[in-house]
Amino acid sequence: PFSLKDFRRVLIVACGTSYHAGLVGKYWIEKYARVPVEVLYASELRYSDNPVSEKDLVIAISQSGETADTRFSALSAKERGALLLSIVNVMGSALDRESDYTLYTHAGPEIGVAATKTFTAQLAVLYSLAISNLEEKEELTQRLLKIPSLMEEVLSKAEEVKNIALNYTSYKNMLYLGRYFNYPIALEGALKLKEISYIHAEGYPAGEMKHGPIALIDEKMPTVVVAPKDRVYEKIISNIEEVLARRGIVIGVGFEGDQNLKGMCKHLIEVPPVEEDLSPFLTVLPLQLFAYYIADYLGLDVDQPRNLAKTVTVE
Repeated sequence: PFSLKDFRRVLIVACGTSYHAGLVGKYWIEKYARVPVEVLYASELRYSDNPVSEKDLVIAISQSGETADTRFSALSAKERGALLLSIVNVMGSALDRESDYTLYTHAGPEIGVAATKTFTAQLAVLYSLAISNLEEKEELTQRLLKIPSLMEEVLSKAEEVKNIALNYTSYKNMLYLGRYFNYPIALEGALKLKEISYIHAEGYPAGEMKHGPIALIDEKMPTVVVAPKDRVYEKIISNIEEVLARRGIVIGVGFEGDQNLKGMCKHLIEVPPVEEDLSPFLTVLPLQLFAYYIADYLGLDVDQPRNLAKTVTVE
C-alpha cells in the first residue's frame, strides 16, 4: 500500500534484542530504499522532542506486541501524524491492533526469555521490507532464501562452539566488537551473555574502541570480534592488532578459510562466506551458542534468567 520512498525518514522504535534487529534494518533500508533511518530506544522516544510528523514512517518492533515502552512511544508518534507499521510475532497483540499496518514474523512461540529465533525472523522481515520496491527484488529474495541452509551449517558446529565457550566460563568481563552490519551483532552477542550467564559484557563499534574501551583491555578481559570479509574487514583486522598489542585475548567470528584471521585469534568460530549485508544472519548464531554454553556450564537456567520477563508490560 505504500513505498518506503514516500517518507521523509523512517523511525524504528524497539527495546532490547528488537532494537538490535532495528539497527541492522537501518543499514538495509538506507542501502536499498535510500531513505534516512533513525533507530531509537522506545523508552527514549516517548519522552523526547523528536519532531515526528506525517512525513515519517514509524516501524515498531516487538516480539510480543505487548512491550509497554514500544507501544506507548509508537502510539505517541502515530498521534503526531506518522504512519505506524509494526513487526510482531504475536497476532492480535496490542501493538498489532493499534498499528496502521503489521508485518508478522511467524516464528512460532518463543519460550525462552532471551530472544533468538525471533531476532532472525525480525531480520528477515526487515530485509524483505527494505528490498520490497526494487526492480531486483526477486534476485535479492533468492539470496535470502539461501540463508536457512547456511544457518544449519553454522548450527551443526554447536559442539565446536561449546568447546571454545568452556574456556571462558570464569571471566568476569568481556568486550564484543563489530563494525558496519556486524556492530549490532556485537551488541546482541554482549546482551545474550549478560542476560543468561550474568557475565558483564559490553558491545561496542570496533572503531570506537580507541576512544575509551581500549583502556580496559588486558589478559583478564577477552574480546569477541565479529570480522567477516566485508568492506570494513581491513579496519577490523587493525582493531584486532590493537587488542593483541595490549595482551588481549581474541575470540573471532569470521568466514571459513580466513587464515589471516585464524592466525590472530586464540579461538575462531567460522561461518560460511556470504554477501556482506546478509552476514548478520550467520554471525549472530555462534554468539548465541557461546552465551548458551557458558550459562549452561555455570548451572544457570537459560530459559528463565533471573530478573527478566519474556514480555515487559511495565514502563
